[in-house]
Amino acid sequence: MIRKQYAILILLVMLLGSFQLQAQNGSVKGQIINSMNNQPVPFAAVQVKNTTIGTSTDEKGYFVLTGIKPGFVKLEVSSLGYQNAESGDIFVSNENIPFVEIKMQPATQNLKEVKISAGIFRQSDIAPVSMQRLSIKQIVDNPGSNRDISRVIQSLPGIGSTPNYRNDVIVRGGGPAESKFYLDGIEIPVLNHFATQGASGGPVGILNADFIQSLNYYASSFPADRGNALSGVFEFFLKEGSHDKNHFQFALGASEAAITSDGPLGKKTSYIFSVRRSYLQFLFSAIGLPFLPTFTDYQLKTKTQFNSKNQLTIISLGSYDQMRINTGIKNPDAAQQYILSQIPVNNQWSYTIGANFKHFTKNGFHTFVLSRSMLYNQLYKYPDNNTSLRKSLDYESKQSENRMRYEFNYLKNGFKVNLSANLDFLKYYNTTTQEVYSNDSSMYNQYETLLKTVGYGFSGQVSKKFMDDRITLSMGIRFDGNNYNSAMSNPLHQVSPRFAVSYRLSEKILLSASMGHYSELPAATTLGFKTNGAYANKTTATYITANHYNLGISYRPSKPVFFQATGFYKAYNDYPIDLLTGSSLANEGANYSSVVGNVPVVFNGKGKAYGFELVNRLNFERFNLIASYTFVRSLFSDLSGEYIPSAWDSKNLLTLTGSQSFQKNWQVGFKWRFVGGLPYTPYDLSKSALIQAWDATGQPYLNYAQLNADRLPSFQQLDLRIDKKYFFKKWSLWLYLDVQNAYNFQYKGQNFVIREKGPDGNYLTTNNNTEYVLKQVPNVSGTVLPTVGIIIGF
Repeated sequence: MIRKQYAILILLVMLLGSFQLQAQNGSVKGQIINSMNNQPVPFAAVQVKNTTIGTSTDEKGYFVLTGIKPGFVKLEVSSLGYQNAESGDIFVSNENIPFVEIKMQPATQNLKEVKISAGIFRQSDIAPVSMQRLSIKQIVDNPGSNRDISRVIQSLPGIGSTPNYRNDVIVRGGGPAESKFYLDGIEIPVLNHFATQGASGGPVGILNADFIQSLNYYASSFPADRGNALSGVFEFFLKEGSHDKNHFQFALGASEAAITSDGPLGKKTSYIFSVRRSYLQFLFSAIGLPFLPTFTDYQLKTKTQFNSKNQLTIISLGSYDQMRINTGIKNPDAAQQYILSQIPVNNQWSYTIGANFKHFTKNGFHTFVLSRSMLYNQLYKYPDNNTSLRKSLDYESKQSENRMRYEFNYLKNGFKVNLSANLDFLKYYNTTTQEVYSNDSSMYNQYETLLKTVGYGFSGQVSKKFMDDRITLSMGIRFDGNNYNSAMSNPLHQVSPRFAVSYRLSEKILLSASMGHYSELPAATTLGFKTNGAYANKTTATYITANHYNLGISYRPSKPVFFQATGFYKAYNDYPIDLLTGSSLANEGANYSSVVGNVPVVFNGKGKAYGFELVNRLNFERFNLIASYTFVRSLFSDLSGEYIPSAWDSKNLLTLTGSQSFQKNWQVGFKWRFVGGLPYTPYDLSKSALIQAWDATGQPYLNYAQLNADRLPSFQQLDLRIDKKYFFKKWSLWLYLDVQNAYNFQYKGQNFVIREKGPDGNYLTTNNNTEYVLKQVPNVSGTVLPTVGIIIGF
């Protein structure tokens, strides 16, 4: 199958190379507006970066640029009384005219053309030391990511990755449940297909890379209006549909097919819509993998500009996932036996729909956000996949969240003010029947939950520049509460102050520091867990908290070159600890479990994550590089209070991601990752061998008396990518070859433990038929994984 893809790709390149391409005459339309009041900026100078193509906006701030060479371009904008602005990457082709909206910030020095760094390296007032940006070009061209935004972000500093091809978001040693994600200001709780409920992981991202214009990533110094996060906040900004005509794009990759459409819906509304469908089940079945996943998703954005003072953005995305067990494998090997014995059937669907309405005033704007999200999650497992037996796991859950948020942003006399209030309604239904082994016997735990809670919060933040913009101060405070129990209902018990300061030593050097106290509501799976008909965690539950301390220095010797060094320290309190295992829930989410947190816990855990980051970013016209190194230690306490390395304590993270563009629309990219060896907990082979114990779960048990006592070897991987784009008069073609693990690195994970079989195919037993005969099998993975992609626009 892969050879056929190669042959098709080579044939296409040879055939198309013989054609004379049509005249290259791309165009861009857009509007330049004041970032605070949405008023047009008339007579601003707009120029295509590194070219002589330019124009001026009309009295309504609109502009049209023509004669642009197709490909990715950036626009530079300047106007009296405003800070210079630079757009993100814009993809220009002959068959489509993109519409871009560029926001300019009013200058603090009136009637002067203020020359302040713009573009991808500009730094935030509220997070001068802990925020990074990515553009659309860095997202869609990222090698080894297969256009999956959940993997693209692993190129950023402080974000860990794992060698098992999962998309867990691990920021500076925190757990995978500690980050929040927003699309155009609307929170999306489910980021991945086959999502891990109660965390952020999953094997494949839901977001369509073709929608994303840019990304802001906060590793600390979170905006006060973005609550309920302990480690990271990710703000995705979506593209706007064309205002001229309908445009279509078809994409075919190794794992899925997608179609995207954008265009106008009347004079005031534009849209962009996509649908994707995977065909992984056919490939996995052909190569003998023990699980067969299928996923479908959609994504939608509309934007209506009623007038200069009122606009409405509606977004929606959803997924439908099915994971079947490939029981048709004949004579499965050890790895296949291990996976077949434990992985459950998993059916999921999810959606988010939200509206973001903005009303602009003279010096600011009001924002009203209303959204609804829902996740349906079903898991079940038959012992040894024998459907004639009683299920050892039967789990069904429905989790819905209705959110309302109001924000007011105001600029006056150089003070930037943000005020917000939010109201969140959670409804969590769960019915669980699970076989467990306890006190030398197996039993079934059964419970049903219908949990309804109301969360609320409000915040304020103010930022101001002083001493001719050399010093920037930002202060914020947030209050949160929830009616789950009396301890959490009082917002004064969850006060989250934050402070950031930066001092510009020169035009090239910036010193920054920040500190803050953040809180997060425990997962619904933990709040809704029941034993003996009662909520097991209700009396002790409290918000999880973290104190952040950051110190950094940035150096920008020239416009396309950026260096940054940052030291960080995070101190956690009130982290839930699993009473059954003694392990902090911060360790959970590392495997392919689709639910974490549904256990009895005690909220007295502590944790600390500390280290430093070194970042070098180059953003030349044809060459782009992100080089990041993170040293991080991550430790969380157990029931005895002893600090133990967490499952994310990789110590060393090194990522190099670069791309080089050539003539005739060729591009070559690479990504090399090094991840230090992660801790793991060894097996309790004595308990695992017991027939009753094994049959209850279908897998070996961990020895939590030696929690994370062993450490795996380090992991490394080189991914390569080659892109070639063709631009014709009425259509375009984009071909790419992506090769993951190019030098076939072999990674050794924790050994598989399986039951031995006799010559008759039955499992061997010992000790009067009370124990299985177990054996450990090396777990070595790694293969060269090529992907051929075709994208057609028309």
